[in-house]
Amino acid sequence: MPQPLSMAQQIAQTAVAFEKQRLGRQPTSVTVVLGGDTLVMTMHGVLSPAEQALAASPAGAAQLQDFHQQLFQSSSDPLRREIEKITGLKICEGDKNKGAATVQVYSVGTVVQVFLLAGHLSADSWCGT
Repeated sequence: MPQPLSMAQQIAQTAVAFEKQRLGRQPTSVTVVLGGDTLVMTMHGVLSPAEQALAASPAGAAQLQDFHQQLFQSSSDPLRREIEKITGLKICEGDKNKGAATVQVYSVGTVVQVFLLAGHLSADSWCGT
């Protein structure tokens, strides 16, 4: 019988499906880590070739960062709900510009999303043991 997926694996699968639905493409890989009450998802291979070219200049990188932050803020509710369902913890609300859920875009095609959870998970529950 196969092992049940850990919370990290479930969240990674959810993130892949979310990006595919939202952008029409999926990351090449996703890493999900938890440190205290902070959940960090690193998605590689998310940016299109045009976005990577735009990110090559400082002005373009700032424009792309702003675009992805706005897109994330306006469309991440389904992802947040799934993370809350998987972890059993709410995602803290914060300032919409510097809130408890943020995104950072890197020109190499990597996007990092950070969520502040309203509580801590035990290592056992996070790892699925």
